[in-house]
Amino acid sequence: MAGMSGAVVAGAGLRLDKWLWAARFFKTRALAVEAIERGRVAVNGQGAKPARELRPGDRVELRQGTLQRCIVVRALSAVRGPAPVAQQLYEETAESIAARERAAAERHLRADPAHAIEQGRPTKRDRRQLADWQRWSVSIDDPS
Repeated sequence: MAGMSGAVVAGAGLRLDKWLWAARFFKTRALAVEAIERGRVAVNGQGAKPARELRPGDRVELRQGTLQRCIVVRALSAVRGPAPVAQQLYEETAESIAARERAAAERHLRADPAHAIEQGRPTKRDRRQLADWQRWSVSIDDPS
């Protein structure tokens, strides 16, 4: 095992969870495993398990939040490298890219949730006034 690089031998497969981590779709392998087990990842149209052997040419469909991505595996690597290297491991389909751009445009046009809050967070002065009001507002039924 010593001296073995992270590159995978041609013809050999690689675990799905390890490849998703190396291709930088997930920050940790544990997160990749969790997404796979929750059914958010499919390989060649079928549900998958974390230990499924992945090979070049396989079609991986994964959902991250509201974003649905469809990618084709181009290369295998068990080593997590820099982002430009990781992007060479897969090719995203044209439909997936178009859907991702549409979703980004829709998000951009939607109202910012922060604008829905009229007054925002109370200032220090507001909090003091509220505390004073609560301190002096004693009900008649209060025995103290």
